[in-house]
Amino acid sequence: MEQVRILVVDDEKKMIDLVRLYLEKEGFKVDEALNGQQALEMIEKAEYNLIILDLMLPVVDGWTVCKEIRKKYDIPIIMLTARGEEFDKVLGFELGADDYVVKPFSPRELVARIKALLRRFGPREPRQILEFEGLVIDPESRKVVVDGKEVALTPKEFDLLYFLAKNKEKVFTREKLLEEVWGYDFFGSLRTVDTHIKQLREKLGRSKAASYIVTVWGVGYKFEVGR
Repeated sequence: MEQVRILVVDDEKKMIDLVRLYLEKEGFKVDEALNGQQALEMIEKAEYNLIILDLMLPVVDGWTVCKEIRKKYDIPIIMLTARGEEFDKVLGFELGADDYVVKPFSPRELVARIKALLRRFGPREPRQILEFEGLVIDPESRKVVVDGKEVALTPKEFDLLYFLAKNKEKVFTREKLLEEVWGYDFFGSLRTVDTHIKQLREKLGRSKAASYIVTVWGVGYKFEVGR
């Protein structure tokens, strides 16, 4: 079995060394980056199973690094920061972070969260291509084609669209969507779902595909093709 490779991005060398100690005990291979620019360069050169990303980084900050990663990759990201405000958490999840740990933290808790994310992002059974009028969703290539043209989605936008389409005509609350798409251990705000739905509709434009995403007032959202 291939060794899990984790990139730890933090400008505090002592913090990296502490995290490395616990992760290597679990058998993980650990690489380190001391600033955001170095992290982005390393991600282009190597394949990582997970990234632990500090928020307050020199050269390029954690927000920007997270955003840039999400333009290309679906690597699980854990935000690591001394800040604990709710606003920071919401923004981090909206930019594509998968979990959030506030310093000081228990290294054992961090390891547990890493294992949970690796399970969630682990090997999956092949998933079927979904086709509707004016819309094709291919889960293996993670491509969405609207009226014959490919539309670029972030990993979470894609996951949300695929989940709704796979369960067409079924209404989901925001809480249930957070649980199914973001994971049971997600600690963000319900606003995250609304933000991603809004972004999805904007990217689908004035196509028929955009009309498939329906707001069920007072409840949540559903994917409906028979309108």
